[in-house]
Amino acid sequence: MMRAGPSQEEIRKHNLGTLLRHVHLGGPTSRAELTSLMGLNRSTIMALTADLTAAGLVREELPKDTGRAGRPSLVVRPETARVYVLAFEVGVDRLAAARIGLGGVILDRREAARARGEFDMAQVVGTLAGFARQMRRRTREDTICVGAAAAVSGVVRASDGVVRIGPNIGAFEVPLGEELTKRLALGLPVAVGNEANLGALAEHTRGIGAGCRDLIYLHGDVGIGGGIIVNGQLLGGYGGYGGEVGHMVVNPDGRPCACGSRGCLEAEVGEPALMEHAGRYGEMIGRDAVRAVVDAADRGDVMAQEALAHVGNWLGLGVASLVNVFNPEMVVFGGILREIYLGSAAQVRSRIATGTLRATREQVRLRTSALGDDATLMGAAELAFAQVLADPLEALSRVAT
Repeated sequence: MMRAGPSQEEIRKHNLGTLLRHVHLGGPTSRAELTSLMGLNRSTIMALTADLTAAGLVREELPKDTGRAGRPSLVVRPETARVYVLAFEVGVDRLAAARIGLGGVILDRREAARARGEFDMAQVVGTLAGFARQMRRRTREDTICVGAAAAVSGVVRASDGVVRIGPNIGAFEVPLGEELTKRLALGLPVAVGNEANLGALAEHTRGIGAGCRDLIYLHGDVGIGGGIIVNGQLLGGYGGYGGEVGHMVVNPDGRPCACGSRGCLEAEVGEPALMEHAGRYGEMIGRDAVRAVVDAADRGDVMAQEALAHVGNWLGLGVASLVNVFNPEMVVFGGILREIYLGSAAQVRSRIATGTLRATREQVRLRTSALGDDATLMGAAELAFAQVLADPLEALSRVAT
C-alpha cells in the first residue's frame, strides 16, 4: 500500500519554517532572493511572508537603495525587537543570561560570578530567574518570548534537561530544566543542553563555521567538552550524551580526571593541568589565569612556554584522533581553549601532521571561535528558537494561550 504524500498544510508549515529560518540566520532577505533560495514561485513567497508578517514574526519594507531600474523586491526582516528568547549559561565560574531577538541579536544581557564547589540549585536558579525578570521588565508591551534554554557545563539528558553529571560545577542528577521552568513561569518549558554542543551549534549557524557541513567544536571551561556537527546536524547520541570528547583517554597513565578515569583529554589539557605545569597552581583561577600564562609565554617566560607546549602536545593528540574518526572540515577552539590553542598551535599542528591519515588532514582547517564568550549563549538561543522555526504559527499560538 502506497503512503500518501505530505498534505498541503504540512507543506505550508514546512515552507513557513524554512522561510523564517532563512531570515533568522541570514538577516534581511529580499523576496527575490527567497524565491531563489527556496525554489518557490513569487506568489507563494508573497503568501508565506504575508502569513509571517500577520503573525508579527517578520516585516517587509522597501530596500534603501537598489541602484537598479524597475520595481524593487521587498526586503523581509526578522522582528528582532519584538520576538525574542531567553538564553542562560551555567558555567564553572559564571552565570549569564541574555535576551536574544529573532535574527540572533543580543538585546540585553546579565552576568554574575559563580563560586566553584557544590552546585547550589537555589542560588543558580534564583540568580538566572532574577536576571530574566530584570530583562523582561525592560521590554515593550508588544514583545513576546517564544522560548528559553540553558547551556550547562555537564552531561545533560536531552529528554528532560537533567544534568546527569557535571563534576566541574558540582552537579549530579540535577533537574535544572524542571526547576528553571517553574521559577521562570513563562508558560513554556526551558530546554537544557551541554555547553559544548550548543557552542558547536552556534559556530555552525552564526560563527566561524557557518556553511561547514562537518565541524568539531572544542570548548574549554576548566574541563573540556566537544560538540560535533556531522553532515549539518549536531551529533546527539542515543541519550543525548554524544560529543563528550573531554573524557577521551589520551594518556592512560596520566593525571586523574574528575570523571574517575585517568589521562582524559580534559585532565591533560584543562586549566588545572596548565596552571600546574606553569608553576602557578593556586595563584589564580579561571579564564584570566589561562590568559595570564599565554601572555607570559608571549613575553618569553620559559616555564609558561613549556607548560603550553606540554598541554598542546596532548591537545594535538586528541584533535588528531578526532580528525581521523570524523574527517571534519573545520575544528574550532572555544572558551579557554582559544587561548591555549593560540599559545600551542605548533604542537597541535605537529601532532596532527604525524598522527592522522593524510586524506583526513589535508583539508581540515583549525580556527578559533568567532563568537568568543557568547558562543554558548548564542547556542542556547538557537535551541530556544527551535520550536518557532519548526512550526512558526503553531508555536506562536501555544505561547499566546
